[in-house]
Amino acid sequence: MTDKTLDLGPQARIVARLADGVSDEQLADTTPCPDYAVRALLGHLVGLAVAFRDAGRKNLGATTDTSPTAAVPDIGPGWREELPKALDELADAWRDPAAWTGMTRAGGVDLPGAVAAAVATDELVIHGWDLARATGRPYAPDPDALRTSYGFLLAAAEDPSRSAIFGPVVPVPADAPLLDRAVGLSGRDPGWSARP
Repeated sequence: MTDKTLDLGPQARIVARLADGVSDEQLADTTPCPDYAVRALLGHLVGLAVAFRDAGRKNLGATTDTSPTAAVPDIGPGWREELPKALDELADAWRDPAAWTGMTRAGGVDLPGAVAAAVATDELVIHGWDLARATGRPYAPDPDALRTSYGFLLAAAEDPSRSAIFGPVVPVPADAPLLDRAVGLSGRDPGWSARP
């Protein structure tokens, strides 16, 4: 996982830039997330940014209690302003060292602050990849965020009680780039493309 705090700002900005480049015509396109079109992936990003912002602030309630599988998310008309704002607030919340200590909650699950930060980082890294692949854009995640995501996913893959949120691990060569190995651990095929 991580034994020190991590600035989520660089990865949050990468995701915000990717989202900013999404055209209205791409909102119905498929993504590597089963059952999620681009618009649902963007809706999920808005929701998770708010939930993990509140988890970092230890402001527990409706946003931190909602399961990520409760419903297929969607975007509202103001998503182009809401998403970057929520991502900025998420990064800011986790700059407070207190966010990393004690317990918090996200997705209706109580967990240590440092674990919640790792989950948030993983969400930003992997869903950044999802969004880039779905929209045909290049993607280079923040290196520190990628290492944290990989460590989190590796630990999850080795856990016999692996959450149903992850799909089965997709085998990836050991010498593949770290991003491909993380994507495989998340249950996605690193070779996925929206184009046949």
